[in-house]
Amino acid sequence: MDLKTILPSIGYLGIFAVIFAESGLLIGFFLPGDSLLFTAGFLASQHIFDIHILAFICFIAAVIGDSVGYAFGHKVGRRLFHKKDSLLFHKDNLEKANTFYKKHGRKTIIIARFMPVVRTFAPIVAGIGEMEYKTFLSYNVIGGALWALGLTYAGYYLGKSIPDVDKYLLPIILLIVFLSVAPTAIHILKDPQNRKQLLSLLTRKSS
Repeated sequence: MDLKTILPSIGYLGIFAVIFAESGLLIGFFLPGDSLLFTAGFLASQHIFDIHILAFICFIAAVIGDSVGYAFGHKVGRRLFHKKDSLLFHKDNLEKANTFYKKHGRKTIIIARFMPVVRTFAPIVAGIGEMEYKTFLSYNVIGGALWALGLTYAGYYLGKSIPDVDKYLLPIILLIVFLSVAPTAIHILKDPQNRKQLLSLLTRKSS
């Protein structure tokens, strides 16, 4: 997607909606949160957005989105483990978030912000696990600030400090996406069973 073209057309409200959806709605797991935040920050450096309004909107969307995800998980989340896969829901994603949550505990709410897919399901899993909402909210605010404010201001200051940085925007975004996906990939590949299944799949495709 050409975010440099899309973001000015959807404006603050559209950016809010995307960050909100990716942070806590099941349909949002495929949305480009990391690259969107960075690109929006870069566009603010080009005077297309006001950086402070933009950062505030992204932060609020991230926090509210996670809170909605928590509420959803608290009310109906347990039923999801018995739900069949569909176009917009894959139980594997929920299981991965659940496993990650069990391993890392409450700090998952912060760590997951930088992990695509996991960040969408982590607040739902927290709600299912009946974490006290006060505790969840404190981690939610910290994670939302580090992710939404950090990436947005990073794009802004990079755009301000490097001449013609837009020429390198695509490689930078690809690097951000890679760094976002890498922790999840490493976590999955640490499991010998997952490595075996992946190797089996690659062997089948090559034969």
